[in-house]
Amino acid sequence: MQLKGLVGGSAEVIGPEVTLLEAAQRMMDREVGYLGVISRRELVGILTEHDLVEAVAADADPGVATVADWMSAAPDTMSCEISVREAATWLLEAGYHHLPVMEDGELLGIVTVKDLLWAMLDTQLV
Repeated sequence: MQLKGLVGGSAEVIGPEVTLLEAAQRMMDREVGYLGVISRRELVGILTEHDLVEAVAADADPGVATVADWMSAAPDTMSCEISVREAATWLLEAGYHHLPVMEDGELLGIVTVKDLLWAMLDTQLV
């Protein structure tokens, strides 16, 4: 199975100028722990729950601090043609929990460790 099979083609995204409070609300509304950060139709970063925790620990004002201040800039990405097993191995080695999946320079979605585990279990059961 390829990563393309795990993403629905509509990634959860936000702009870099948005406040952390608004970003946290978007994550809660969408029930996700991450947001792709898009500027001028390009992926410029990813904001995760971990980034929000770091901001709170640093006493950042969530109503003033922006996504650009706390996002992981220029995240590593993978092609949608990569296999689930290869992506899972890479995430384990890199220590990441979220993986932006791209096709032709566009963000298709963000795959999580949990997504990869489910996909690997599903293929083992078949």
